[in-house]
Amino acid sequence: MLSVICESPGVLRVQQRDVPARGNGEVLLRVSRVGICGTDLHIFTGSQPYLEYPRVMGHELSAVVVEAERDSGLSAGDSIYVMPYLSCGHCVACRQGKTNCCVNIKVLGVHCDGALTEYLSVPAQFVHKAEGVTLDQAAMLEFLAIGAHAVRRTDVLAGQRVLVVGAGPIGMAAMIFAKLRGAAVTCLDTRADRLAFCQSHLGVDAAVAVGVDDAKQLASLTDGEFFDAVFDATGNIDAMNRGFSFVAHGGKYTLISIVPGQVTFSDPEFHKRETTLLASRNATLADFETVLEAMRAGRIPDQALNTHRMQLADVPDAFARLLEPGQTVVKALVEC
Repeated sequence: MLSVICESPGVLRVQQRDVPARGNGEVLLRVSRVGICGTDLHIFTGSQPYLEYPRVMGHELSAVVVEAERDSGLSAGDSIYVMPYLSCGHCVACRQGKTNCCVNIKVLGVHCDGALTEYLSVPAQFVHKAEGVTLDQAAMLEFLAIGAHAVRRTDVLAGQRVLVVGAGPIGMAAMIFAKLRGAAVTCLDTRADRLAFCQSHLGVDAAVAVGVDDAKQLASLTDGEFFDAVFDATGNIDAMNRGFSFVAHGGKYTLISIVPGQVTFSDPEFHKRETTLLASRNATLADFETVLEAMRAGRIPDQALNTHRMQLADVPDAFARLLEPGQTVVKALVEC
């Protein structure tokens, strides 16, 4: 089978490997689509701290079942999606149903080889039927579920004012699900093309460009009160630290981003606002189901989100172009 290996930062190669043998309790899959996300771009550029090379990237995937055990509930030919967070099932987090932050978590394409390959064998408990959606849509479930999880964790309510800082795919996912809950959503980003996309395709209520007067604009949009819920999806430590100042008194600040380093804030400001600070990591099966329900109802602009496509064999030559700002990439899908 054909696989794409990231041998070292900046080096991708096509390699022929044996089709994996299905292990006990596993499902053999023929990979159909793989979404490229920020994690993959960080692996390629050498800025993903939780990884050893070489690695087969890819954790956003849809596939078709080739072979499964009789009691798995799956049959050959089923269209499926994969929960790529391989949780242990017995740690302190898993016992509470918080499999997204499992102590022993292994993420496909990061801690173990992922989906940029033709066949993959995965433990059956992480394989789920993708009923009522296309294979393209199923491959976009994961990044949307991260946004849905952040919005659910923050308990966004109808009528609240929400700010999402960072208009990449994860930020866009948070915007989509905050809007679906009836919030008034503002996005803040450095890129005019991303802001325009959020207005034209996601229906955000306001879009503000990062600049010398952005704080004044945000204040004006909220009568000087700022936002009931602020989400950071930038992956930038300066933006994460600055975001505290945009939280209204009594509001919540949710960090979807993760960076190596220390998040700092003014304790007097934090205290007087009685700010709730939250981390949001990965997603749970309930969040995937939330996305599936919205997709089936036609409430996700998935065709607009899928801005780029490529074939698996073309990934080594085409991948670097996804990093070019002029490409205006939102979500690229690889066809296997």
